[in-house]
Amino acid sequence: MKKTNDSVASHYDGAAENYHLQYERKFLADTSRSYPANYFRMHLLINSFVKNGLKNVVEIGVGEGTPLVQLAKAGMNVSGVDISQSMVEKAKNNFKNNGLDENLISWGDIQDPMTYNHLLQAGKYDGLLAMGVMPHVHNDEFVLTNMKNMVKPGGKVFIEFRNKLFSLFTFNRYTKEFILDDLLSGVSTELKRLVEADLDKRLEINKPKPRLTEFNPGSNEGGYVGYDAILSKFHNPFEVQELFKKLGFSDVNFLWYHYHPAMPFISEKSEELFRNEALRLEHDVSGWRGFFLCSAFVIEATVNEQFL
Repeated sequence: MKKTNDSVASHYDGAAENYHLQYERKFLADTSRSYPANYFRMHLLINSFVKNGLKNVVEIGVGEGTPLVQLAKAGMNVSGVDISQSMVEKAKNNFKNNGLDENLISWGDIQDPMTYNHLLQAGKYDGLLAMGVMPHVHNDEFVLTNMKNMVKPGGKVFIEFRNKLFSLFTFNRYTKEFILDDLLSGVSTELKRLVEADLDKRLEINKPKPRLTEFNPGSNEGGYVGYDAILSKFHNPFEVQELFKKLGFSDVNFLWYHYHPAMPFISEKSEELFRNEALRLEHDVSGWRGFFLCSAFVIEATVNEQFL
């Protein structure tokens, strides 16, 4: 487990320098930059926590600290941990620059309670957020239980996942993997070979290109371990919902973000049109379309007292 955790930390160590750009409003329409999906995720987070009147909030995987800074500006008491030492340092600087106590941020791994138990010295929290954490953990049930144990009865959790059902809409190698490995699980190997051959003719199997290394403009060494070179799981939202209920959460709701107005490879034909339509869809209120058009979702749920 330690080796995998080290590789996850290495990825985020490398990404720390420019991670804050994912929250920048000014880049929403800039097609030369990555789509700022985290900006919309932060909208969901702030609206949820303010609506529920949360006061004491902890974050697992603080990144460079932008969400916690925004929550602090909204009047909440905040603290958190991250597995990446570089992210911890960035978050501490972010806190200092915003007049917050940098000691509220520390290194910790949600898969090892001994590394974050100091966060509970003053008691449990009203709310917990965990963005970009669940794709990288080995045991979902263990980690979600650890998170639940940090929250008071009646408190809220706000936990993000990568959407496996989105693969049905991408028409690329992820679609093939989902059909063969998930939808057709248990089907004979012979029949799956026939399906695979047919899918190879119809899908953009060469896309997306695996991100095994990523460019780091702030480093003379050139790059760092890419997102696809580390443990980075997708989750089926229906299975996630059942797991939350099993673990004693109630009021389990889906919050969708990072909408796609067409199959991702279509963006190559008109990046500006694709970006504009994606931005418009981020405010879609139909709900059900998120199961297929969104590459990520957040589970908002309440810790149920009877299961503690």
